[in-house]
Amino acid sequence: MIKSLYSGVSGMKGFQTKLDVIGNNIANVNTVGFKKERVVFQDILSVTLNGAAAPNGNKGGINPMQVGLGSKIASIDTIHTPGSPMTTNVGTDLAIDGDAFFVVNGNSGESYLTKAGNFTLDANGNLVTANGLFVTGVVETATTPSTVKDVKIQITADQVNLGSNNTPKKFTSYSIDSNGYINVVREDDRSGRLAMDSTGKYYMNESLTANQHENISLATMVVPNPAGLAKVGSTLFVETMNSGIANNSRIEDNAGGQINAGFLEMSNVDLTEEFTEMIIAQRGFQANSRTITTSDSILEEIVNLKR
Repeated sequence: MIKSLYSGVSGMKGFQTKLDVIGNNIANVNTVGFKKERVVFQDILSVTLNGAAAPNGNKGGINPMQVGLGSKIASIDTIHTPGSPMTTNVGTDLAIDGDAFFVVNGNSGESYLTKAGNFTLDANGNLVTANGLFVTGVVETATTPSTVKDVKIQITADQVNLGSNNTPKKFTSYSIDSNGYINVVREDDRSGRLAMDSTGKYYMNESLTANQHENISLATMVVPNPAGLAKVGSTLFVETMNSGIANNSRIEDNAGGQINAGFLEMSNVDLTEEFTEMIIAQRGFQANSRTITTSDSILEEIVNLKR
């Protein structure tokens, strides 16, 4: 009888956690780049009242007789299915159609992964997140494509030598293509990719020789086990020991999909599914509470036998 009380308590605790997860999912139904979670249960150890017996002669076999001790949380999984794309027509809004993540850097140099591509330009022309984290880019030399290094993505017309003679020229517009390259249009309507030389100055790639320029593109990262990433808030993830060794490079090199400008990847939360799971969790919680009250009533009857 005491076992049923504790089994009911374990069930109520589990369904309470499930409701917590469902509530968080619903709260983030409109959060850009949010990935929903799910709760998976497993049973606790069982008490064996009688062991199993093999068939012997004229007597058949006997199955084990066991009583379970309730349930517990087996895992809380992050589901990395893609969210629906939302059209914004904002040039700095980016969505990855694929498995790759954007890479952003904090003030101390730590790297984070995110699917939230609602980026903006700050006063210095840096591409940043809503919280001011720098969006990471990569530069790769034309002569040694395997050489990759991280840089900040910076789009500032006054600092870019777009002319063939290294004279500063302003550009009238910019765009980010499906591979993460930054394309600019000059005042004279000439266009090209934004590039960087060995000194860190920005140029249009046609104004540099083949062994000078390093085309700039957004850095992306593909993780072998995305479910192993840990959430740290602000729609950011960090690597863990179980996420695997990530491939940090251009999206065209790590086969992480393609980048779509003017779109945002929304939350992958399905309200219909969440409300259904909420009803199941509510009924499960109620059923386990009935187990406790029923066991209590039976114990009360046992106590009253003496009267």
